Amino acid sequence: MRILIVTVALLAGTALAGPAPAAAVDQHSANWSRTRAVTLVDPRSSVRAAAWGALVSNDVEAAVARFVASGFAFAKLRAAQNDARNTDFARRVLATHTAEFAPEVHAAAQFALTSRFAADREAFARTGYAAAKARDRQAREATGEQAAALEQFDRDFVGSLRDTDPGEQVRAAATFALRPAATDADLVEFFAYEWANAAALDLEAFRIRVTDEDMRWRAGVARLLSTARDAETAALATAGEAAGQARALAARAWGDVSAQTGSPRVVWGQAQAVAEEQAANWRRVAGAAGAATGPNWNVVLGTAGATAESWAAEREQAAEQAAYWSGLFSEALAGEQRMTGGAA
Repeated sequence: MRILIVTVALLAGTALAGPAPAAAVDQHSANWSRTRAVTLVDPRSSVRAAAWGALVSNDVEAAVARFVASGFAFAKLRAAQNDARNTDFARRVLATHTAEFAPEVHAAAQFALTSRFAADREAFARTGYAAAKARDRQAREATGEQAAALEQFDRDFVGSLRDTDPGEQVRAAATFALRPAATDADLVEFFAYEWANAAALDLEAFRIRVTDEDMRWRAGVARLLSTARDAETAALATAGEAAGQARALAARAWGDVSAQTGSPRVVWGQAQAVAEEQAANWRRVAGAAGAATGPNWNVVLGTAGATAESWAAEREQAAEQAAYWSGLFSEALAGEQRMTGGAA
């Protein structure tokens, strides 16, 4: 009897527990399984993070369904944007860290830039660049050649950059190189690549700022210009009592165009002055590098002239844009005068 009771109890317990491993897997949907796979194998960190976010959501099945329907595409787009930034970073590092003075960084940037995989560029941006810099620094310190070549003139020149250079990033890099806790190795690094890298950042920031602003202004003035021209055409075709009102409307439209040119004319004028100051500064640096001796100035000599030329080109570009907006202002003023009966 006791054997029968135990047997029945075991059977009942098995029935209550139900099927174990297979059923446990089956409780997740196909969307869940695919999302889980993305977290394990996708090489893009932003995509993996989005997939994990769905898996730890309060309503997991709804979250993974959204991830499959739209979240994955959005995460993939963000990953592409991240890769574009990482590519730009690797390209700038490659241009400012020469194989002669920063061989480890140069090689790592070259590998990241030419790799088929976005994960390599992300790894370079996150940790690879810093690790390569450390290897280069260790190699320089082992030889001691660059540190031994430092002279007081070098320190004084970096000090003048810290105090008077027109570039914000160059001033910051020079300040860091001469901070109280700095060593000769920090100053060597400034000459080796931090100076060129900071200069590239200043040039890049200038280009982004003026381009972004100018495109915003152009988008706004295009609509205003079309409105003003259409209004003038309509006014010239209007006769009788309505003509005065139509001309007044056209005059106001031309006034809106004129007002839109105000900021661009000022900003592009300022941009010319900034670019000219930078070009003159880098011509001075090129002259100092040409007169200096020692390995630390060699890399500066190779970049200062090109940087001066880049800023000179920016000054010419700024002059062209200033002329464009001044011409548009003259056109708007003439249009307003035509519609108010003033002298064109």
